[in-house]
Amino acid sequence: MVILTIGKNDAGQRLDKFITKTYKSMPPSMMYKFIRTKKIKVNRHRAEISQILNVGDTIELFCKDEFLDTGKKDSFYKNINPCFGIVYEDENIIICDKPAGLLCHSDTDGEQNTLIEQVKAYLWKNGSYKPEDENSFAPALCNRIDRNTSGIVEEEKNAEALRVMNEKIKNRTVSKYYLCLVHGKMEKKTDTLKGYLIKDHKTNMVKVYKFKPGGRDDALEIVTKYEVVYFDGTNSLLEVELVTGRTHQIRAHMASIGHPLVGDGKYAENKQDRQKGYNHQALYSYKLVFEKDTKSILSYLDGRTFRVDLGKIDFVIDKTILG
Repeated sequence: MVILTIGKNDAGQRLDKFITKTYKSMPPSMMYKFIRTKKIKVNRHRAEISQILNVGDTIELFCKDEFLDTGKKDSFYKNINPCFGIVYEDENIIICDKPAGLLCHSDTDGEQNTLIEQVKAYLWKNGSYKPEDENSFAPALCNRIDRNTSGIVEEEKNAEALRVMNEKIKNRTVSKYYLCLVHGKMEKKTDTLKGYLIKDHKTNMVKVYKFKPGGRDDALEIVTKYEVVYFDGTNSLLEVELVTGRTHQIRAHMASIGHPLVGDGKYAENKQDRQKGYNHQALYSYKLVFEKDTKSILSYLDGRTFRVDLGKIDFVIDKTILG
């Protein structure tokens, strides 16, 4: 038998959600059976699948050891040195500055040295993250950007902050801005681009359509706003606001209107760009703006703007043009 005590980061979630997060080796069908047959109890009483857990509750599991693997043996993060920048940090969140070349999460090749593992390493080394004290929670990213895109990624240090930030993103009360360098002179100083995006999972590429293709339920609406910051005679520097956040949205949307990103070899030919020193797409997630929202654990961030030091963005020629 195993007895777990619900802590602050476990509370407020359903019993089945908690079990799924804590014991990834337990098949859902077995979990539901164990709850029905009272092999999983809460506070020594018969439990309900949808029962909401509170701080101090105890969960008793009368299950075979094969179903009780928490996965805590995976401690790769303890052996790596973080290389990401920090734009802002407090007791609830870290606004990370991810370098190009670093994955946010492990991909199909199983790469382990990722941003989330580096965040765990950073928090573990400074004592903010103690995995032995947690049942179902681990530090988590609220958004992700491509491997070769640099810039802001949000990480939450506790379950309540994670829940609130996900709600903010869902309600679009957090605005994300990018800087990108594109080929050519834009036809308009500012514009709002709309279209539909379909992802090819085999090639990990997307295609943008101006109108929704008939019969394609997998076509996702995309909205991309941009403003030209300057034109150097060859390329345009744009500030882009992602209204929707889809896979490769900025890269594919700009390429679809004839202005691919400088250095992008996936949605354009980048041989000449590489010869000029661009080893990846000129795209940086550089600014995060918190709009006024409902009162929450993160209300103190309302109205605040966080921005990466422009000196770190090598494709921005005039470092003072954005203030």
